[in-house]
Amino acid sequence: MCDDLTEADNEAYLSDGGVSRRHFAAIAGAAGIIAVLPSEANAQATRGKDVTITTPDGTCDAYWVAPAKGKHPAVLVWPDIYGLRPAFRQMADRLASAGYAVLVVNQFYRSTKTPFIKPGETLETPGVREKVMPWRALLTPDATKRDAAAFVSWIDRQPQTDAKRGMATTGYCMGGPMVLLTAGTQPGRIRAGASFHGGGMATDKPDSPHLLIPKMKGGYLIAVAQNDDARTPQEKETLRAAFAAAKLPAEIEVYPAMHGWCPPDSKVYDATQAEKAWARQLALFKQML
Repeated sequence: MCDDLTEADNEAYLSDGGVSRRHFAAIAGAAGIIAVLPSEANAQATRGKDVTITTPDGTCDAYWVAPAKGKHPAVLVWPDIYGLRPAFRQMADRLASAGYAVLVVNQFYRSTKTPFIKPGETLETPGVREKVMPWRALLTPDATKRDAAAFVSWIDRQPQTDAKRGMATTGYCMGGPMVLLTAGTQPGRIRAGASFHGGGMATDKPDSPHLLIPKMKGGYLIAVAQNDDARTPQEKETLRAAFAAAKLPAEIEVYPAMHGWCPPDSKVYDATQAEKAWARQLALFKQML
């Protein structure tokens, strides 16, 4: 989970001295620059638009993009703590070009519209943490479950969605546990889930997301950041045991990268490891959807 400790880890990582190839993307991220993502092989033309979705708790602003022709399996994307922004639109466009109908939501819609983070800002930027954390507190497991039901229903009503095929959900940072909450409460639709540097997925609380694993279907990818794993090494083992007990295939791996390595606007964006995680995600979707 992206908190003051992981932010401190990342700042220490960036200040270890010198500008190396590994840190080039980090410098770009610090300046608010979005790295250019590779194009998919045989990329399809896409069409995207801003949309609003009615939920039991209000109106959510979101981004919807899909191939320009035909019906396709759908993916629900939960962003990291910095929310729906150009980097996530870019990732959604890329995923759509690979043949998927993609919805990226503003999970903070109860409190604010997007964008709410300026380029280059982080939780360590004065005023950002104080602004975001009260919004984060509203995203209880029950609230996320209500949202997931509304988003899945909306996706299935879209003409670009092939509702006869399984749906996937992905999440980054705080979106990781939202993947499990979605898959566990929407097992009739979710057939694949992927978490990237997620946190708080297996806790000792009675509403821990991992307790929903027995209700899930399909296959899962859990890509763990090395600094998150160093702090909570047992979490991956708890997840591994839960998936095994449920007889669900799950690829759980610690990546040699820092928390937040996947979004192309991150200060610790690692192109090599991000591409590896992206490829594993596509492989999962191809197999399960």
